[in-house]
Amino acid sequence: MILSGREIKSHLGERIVIDPFSDSQLNPNSYNLKLHNMLRVYRNRTLDMRVENFSDEVSIPPEGLLLEPQKLYLGRTVEFTATDGFVPMLEGRSSVGRLGLFIHVTAGFGDVGFRGFWTLEMFCVQPIRIYAGVEICQIFYHTLEGAYEPYQSGKYQNNQGIQHSLLYRDFQGS
Repeated sequence: MILSGREIKSHLGERIVIDPFSDSQLNPNSYNLKLHNMLRVYRNRTLDMRVENFSDEVSIPPEGLLLEPQKLYLGRTVEFTATDGFVPMLEGRSSVGRLGLFIHVTAGFGDVGFRGFWTLEMFCVQPIRIYAGVEICQIFYHTLEGAYEPYQSGKYQNNQGIQHSLLYRDFQGS
């Protein structure tokens, strides 16, 4: 079951943290999250799952940044989120998708207990100018049934910024 906007708000500060929070970003069954002013771009065109793929930081200036097609950009949300007992999910906003900008295409499923900023995998089909502070995606929450172990020590827990893939750690020791 997905929480309504009112239900999201009723759990703020207890089982749901969204910081900063603004009533204007609350929807009937989700909450819009804003794009931070920094992005990361991988240094190499060819990426390898077994090794760390380094990325460089790119700032979004006030006049916006033109994204190139066929290039992956990693962004992050302005908002820090945390959950206790709910499963957070992230999707791009339909207004953004209708411009050919895909947000969080394959990894929108969060773990119960996740705490941090969301790293956004951004990809466009044609050139598009983006701006920091735009409501870029939406978070919604599913209820969880049964006993669970919260996500506490995963690769991305308590992150402070944009994180490139840490998949290479899964290969270490194998």
